[in-house]
Amino acid sequence: WYYEQKLGRWEWQRARIFQTVEDLYTQSYVLPFLVPMLENAGANVLLPRERDYNKQEVIIDNDGSKRGSTYRETNGKETWRNSDSAGFANLREIWLDGENPFRMGTARQTKTVSRGEESIATWTPDIPEKGRYAVFVSYQTVKNSSNDALYSIYHAGGKTDFRVNQQMGGGTWIFLGNFDFEEGTSHRITLSNRSKRTGKIVTADAVKIGGGMGNIARMPNPGGFETENTKSAEEPTQKEMLASKINYSPEISGYPRYAEGARYWMQWAGVPDTIYNRTEGKNDYTDDYASRGVWVNWLAGGSSVLPDAKGLNIPLDLAFAFHTDAGTFWGDTIVGTLGIYMTHFNNEKFENGRSRWASRDLSELIMEEVTSDIRREFEPEWTRRHLWNRSYAEARIPNVPTMLLELLSHQNFADMRYGLDPSFRFTVSRSIYKGMLKFIASQYNREYVVQPLPVKDFSLSFSGEREVELKWKPTIDATEPSANPTKYIVYTRINGRGFDNGVIANTNSYKVSIQKDLVYSFKVAAVNEGGESFPSEILSACRKSDQKGEALIVNGFTRVSAPFSFVTSEDSIAGFAGSVDNGVPYIADHHFIGQMHEFRRIIPWMDDDASGFGDSNANYETTRIAGNSFDYPFVHGQAFAEAGYSFVSTAADAVENGTVKLSDY
Repeated sequence: WYYEQKLGRWEWQRARIFQTVEDLYTQSYVLPFLVPMLENAGANVLLPRERDYNKQEVIIDNDGSKRGSTYRETNGKETWRNSDSAGFANLREIWLDGENPFRMGTARQTKTVSRGEESIATWTPDIPEKGRYAVFVSYQTVKNSSNDALYSIYHAGGKTDFRVNQQMGGGTWIFLGNFDFEEGTSHRITLSNRSKRTGKIVTADAVKIGGGMGNIARMPNPGGFETENTKSAEEPTQKEMLASKINYSPEISGYPRYAEGARYWMQWAGVPDTIYNRTEGKNDYTDDYASRGVWVNWLAGGSSVLPDAKGLNIPLDLAFAFHTDAGTFWGDTIVGTLGIYMTHFNNEKFENGRSRWASRDLSELIMEEVTSDIRREFEPEWTRRHLWNRSYAEARIPNVPTMLLELLSHQNFADMRYGLDPSFRFTVSRSIYKGMLKFIASQYNREYVVQPLPVKDFSLSFSGEREVELKWKPTIDATEPSANPTKYIVYTRINGRGFDNGVIANTNSYKVSIQKDLVYSFKVAAVNEGGESFPSEILSACRKSDQKGEALIVNGFTRVSAPFSFVTSEDSIAGFAGSVDNGVPYIADHHFIGQMHEFRRIIPWMDDDASGFGDSNANYETTRIAGNSFDYPFVHGQAFAEAGYSFVSTAADAVENGTVKLSDY
């Protein structure tokens, strides 16, 4: 979603086709699947767009907060004072071109202590509604910054601590995690000056919770705007300019921030305008993609990766651009996957002397994983197109090993019949993660271990009057011998609040003591040296004080799927028919824009507002579409408990394979 100056309006960069739009579609891999996989493996992932789908956003800042949110400090042995560096301030409802919120306010700082009374900064948000929110912190990197600043998040599931290296990443939003919060002011985020080393500096600035709505206002450049967009594969050139004869006022998008392009997130995140404003305000389309590689270098500037440049001192290992291609084939032929890297620049070396051919290694590993897994799991004839060494901006500009992936054609029906399937998205995301893992292992000359797959055959049973036993089995990844779990993490939730931080289980069973009349919910993740798997489905149990009996709830709703699709024998019409079956998203879908309404294959693309075969409605844009939450035993269990029955629950496959016997209930 970007501002098109030629038309004086906000619009998508791509056509509304096959019930989605590329601007959102690649996020349906990155946010629900790829990023969690990488973070579960221990990676720190930085994104050039908003990662939280929430339309709500709460900002708590030392320079002032809105609604009932508050910032306060307590002084121990050391005292809080203003930092010499500028900080964040949320002074405006909308922000104009070039305005930087991270230069508008102040930040606070104090010295660290290893013993004695600590000094604490506390951010108390006024959460507008119960839900799961991303939490971001900001701070300033100064001389003598601490590398172990202690943040604590008090959320609905308890308390989670983070050690943040403030020697890098100052002056922007740093993501800590996603957490459940209740409505109101019962939660808080704190920063302590407790450290292993005395006399270092910790700084405190704003905290951001949630994604929010776009607040960057745009209008046609008064000095003139470009009449043509520069393509990623083209060298920047002087374009014909046109000045608007209409007097426009600055206009925000009206859409959630996650839907907007990178150029707008960067401005809200304190990135200098020299990074995101590559055309000096004359072309938002070009700025959106052209800024991303420069942003990568800004993040890495000053680190071992890019030592002679100014930036945030973050030593990045790689960069990855996820795209889908345009183009169609007649009938049911698949366009398939294309990989792009670029070596012929700066004598084929990065700025730190490393060979740019590392980008080729990264691209080859990801391409091999993606195409092999798709062919094995979904389509044996999936096309591996090419591995191009070409000068695309997102492959050329970053000074770290980089791949640009064109996974499939969002304009080709045969590709999208797979592309709208959540299971396909999970598999592809795991393939990309594995390719990155194997690349990094090769660069550091280490053995790699692939994180496990989610556990299966999960079940609960009463093992005592106040005890529940959890059982499950590992899922073996036949293609990755290293992906076997060595331990498990059991997470617990009480009465539908948030999950705790989990406890380690060394075997595939675990007993938990419970209190009567409370509904307990559990999920299990498999663990090995490569990281943590995605969680199991959620099972629940409750022991009533005066029970009328015991019930077993079988979680039979396991489906995730693409929408119903069809082709006709004469190949005249085809498409997705949501009126028959709109499919089931994984957890939720934020990328569905509306039902497909043009089924005639012969109708060509004319314009992004008339995209031909596959053209889709826009009435569900930015609407959250509920999917399989994998939490239905809790929903039904509450009704059983209210009716006076104790209950446990089980996965359907545990019943099918005989692990759980229905005759016991």
